Amino acid sequence: MSDATDTDEPIFEPRLWRDNGWTAQVIKNEDDEGWAVAMFKAGESEPALVGPWTMGRDKKNPKPLDTAAFNTLVKTASEVIRRHEQQLHAQLNKALYVARDGNWIKVSLEIVPAEDDPYAWLAAQDAAGEPLAKVKVGANFKFTQSAAEAWVDAGFERPAGRD
Repeated sequence: MSDATDTDEPIFEPRLWRDNGWTAQVIKNEDDEGWAVAMFKAGESEPALVGPWTMGRDKKNPKPLDTAAFNTLVKTASEVIRRHEQQLHAQLNKALYVARDGNWIKVSLEIVPAEDDPYAWLAAQDAAGEPLAKVKVGANFKFTQSAAEAWVDAGFERPAGRD
């Protein structure tokens, strides 16, 4: 993005809008004769959303941005970010249930994707959500139903050779 988009001041130009933490920039589509719009969340260098943009009446230049279009783009880009965050959360957090002595135990794995040394937390909670155990394991810990059951049956001892 250009230097004109590096501040927080609102901008309302035909090809560049910035307001409420978002910037919409209409750009020439490199693949064809058309136009595209890129939506940037404040502080991010990569766009959250890039999509086709409508041609103006002259069929050469892009349609100018306006309030309704900008608000729709913000809503769509926010949804893209929300879905990405949900997907990442699901990849990094898993849970299984183990039944023992008539009680359910929730066993969870939370991966901490540290750049230098990723790791994970293996944790157990009773049916009321009270913590029973928490141990650090390798980020590559194979989290399966049998692994969860074995950990519970071993009295929540840190799994050997798992990091």
